[in-house]
Amino acid sequence: MKIEIKIDEGCTETKIIVVTSKVTEEVNEIVKRLSSEQPQMIAAFKDDQAAMLDPTQIYRVYASEGKVYAETESSTFLLRLRLYEAEQRLAKCSFVRISNGEIVNLKKVKGFDLSFVGTICVSLSNGTVTYVSRRYVAKIKQLLGL
Repeated sequence: MKIEIKIDEGCTETKIIVVTSKVTEEVNEIVKRLSSEQPQMIAAFKDDQAAMLDPTQIYRVYASEGKVYAETESSTFLLRLRLYEAEQRLAKCSFVRISNGEIVNLKKVKGFDLSFVGTICVSLSNGTVTYVSRRYVAKIKQLLGL
């Protein structure tokens, strides 16, 4: 990929032009990232108190006993979203689904342990250990370039 920047004193608004022979998945991803807005805050609840969570604070979002929770460095909060709704809102902020009941923030991953057969162990930087379900192993390996 080649990147070129042109400086024009008369330019009033930044303009990005993508020149390609065909539309590929890489081109679609570039367009998606460039057109995405800043991360949205997510309303979360703990002890009848509402809090606004910045997506960069969240380590993982998971479903348990019919409820959806967001885990941060300091605490775990209840979300009033379905897991797929949280996934859609957090997709542009480096979150990826690792099982039917969990999505993780890739920027908070400490490491991936591939020694288990059929699954991947994910260690988060806050000490939480979780696992990629078999259904999502191929997707995670592709994401990691393995």
